[in-house]
Amino acid sequence: MDEQQAAVTGPPLDRRAELSEFLRSRRARLKPEDVGLPDFGRHRRVPGLRREELAQLAGVSVAYYTRLEQGNGRNVSAEVLDSIARALRLTDAEHAHLTHLAKPKSHKKKPAARQQHVRPPLRQLLDTMEGVPAYIVGRRSEILAWNRMAAAVFGDWAELPVTERNWARLVFLKPEYRDLFVDWEQKAIDVVCSLRMDAGCYPDDPRLSALVGELSVKSEEFGRLWATHDVKEKNHGVKRLHHPLVGDLALNFESFRLADGTDQCLVAYHAEPGSASAESLRLLASWGSDATRAGTSA
Repeated sequence: MDEQQAAVTGPPLDRRAELSEFLRSRRARLKPEDVGLPDFGRHRRVPGLRREELAQLAGVSVAYYTRLEQGNGRNVSAEVLDSIARALRLTDAEHAHLTHLAKPKSHKKKPAARQQHVRPPLRQLLDTMEGVPAYIVGRRSEILAWNRMAAAVFGDWAELPVTERNWARLVFLKPEYRDLFVDWEQKAIDVVCSLRMDAGCYPDDPRLSALVGELSVKSEEFGRLWATHDVKEKNHGVKRLHHPLVGDLALNFESFRLADGTDQCLVAYHAEPGSASAESLRLLASWGSDATRAGTSA
């Protein structure tokens, strides 16, 4: 079950603007007391730390940091980026995102617009995972392949046009997915954070920029979350669903990034042994295509 997205493209994202806005947003979330600086109670014209304060913490000149925050990271060293990341209290994912934006030439350039293909052995692996909902997701949140149990739980994506087999489009543009995810807001945040990571690695990807542009026009909620510039990788956790056939499900998930350089992840779900959710998964497996049709119609 895998096909490629249609070649919808748009102008590339502005990497310098992305770098500038990311640094501003990270600086704005910090207060002087968060980083051990005195706050004399004076009126602050900007939210969060001032540029001078951040430069002091990072051990660089104000002029140097200002140039970087204006999007000019061409000659910045890895050591300086490390210092700024520490000063901004960045997570590992945010640190990696900052590096991708500031020093794109230090990473091997990949043809981001190339169609994504799933290796046949991986499709076979999905099919052998009986009773375990699993799928492979690629860049731009594209759903590339899935097994029968994933279709039973999330809906049969084979019934959708290939351009709609995308987590971002499903979450923000399909009302039935608001009903499926009990904590829809968190799912939406996770999707946007993942797209932000892609934007840092591939700012010149025309398909990604087209997707962002489309969602920004069609979904006010997407625009709000995109403007936060938050990035993170969520490799495991619990998803709570409300399935149209079996009701509430609490499923643990694990995400495994493939080591073949394809930027693809295998995501698998399972229920706690002996739980009501485990019994519900067994029912979905036994119902087969009936469960799949119910999931599709939601």
